[in-house]
Amino acid sequence: MPSTPIHPMPPFTKQVDLASGIIHDPHRVQTRRLSDLRGLFHAADAEAALASDDPLVYRVYDAHDAPNAAGQLLFSTTVIEPGRIGDEYFMTKGHYHAKEDRAELYYGLQGEGCLLMQTRDGDVNVQWMRSGSAAYVPPYWGHRTVNTGTEPFVFLAVFPADAGYDYGSIRERGFASRIVAGEDGPRIVPNPSYRGG
Repeated sequence: MPSTPIHPMPPFTKQVDLASGIIHDPHRVQTRRLSDLRGLFHAADAEAALASDDPLVYRVYDAHDAPNAAGQLLFSTTVIEPGRIGDEYFMTKGHYHAKEDRAELYYGLQGEGCLLMQTRDGDVNVQWMRSGSAAYVPPYWGHRTVNTGTEPFVFLAVFPADAGYDYGSIRERGFASRIVAGEDGPRIVPNPSYRGG
């Protein structure tokens, strides 16, 4: 028996609307508009043309505020709106984990899209997602989600509370690949703006 009393956090339940992705009574709702993703899309002219409208790109519903400690889990839902900047689909900012040995699980609820991943060496992996898809992000992979459909792409994410976020590496170097609209559907193409290394 431990000598110091343990006071665990109480169990809880959150209701998740599987169609909309809304978590009822969330800890926090984060909204990301085009202005929050400035410079991440390749087509600067197309981005500038939409800048005054500043469209909503995605929302994140954080279910709770667990301690950022080993052994704790966080979960959230993300709703990415349909849309494109030039030929590039709406997407999240993307990040590595600050503690890079932490993994993450995404579960598709509605719509369709993909999980774009890469290592710091520039190896790329794409997992296509739809309702019912469970996509695993292994440790050391940066990740970004992309809505390739015509309706909101909604997914649930579960991850260690102490994983943290490294957005700066993505902002500085970008992703090695982009997901763009092609004549036969989404395509994976090299990102000419990628600054690997």
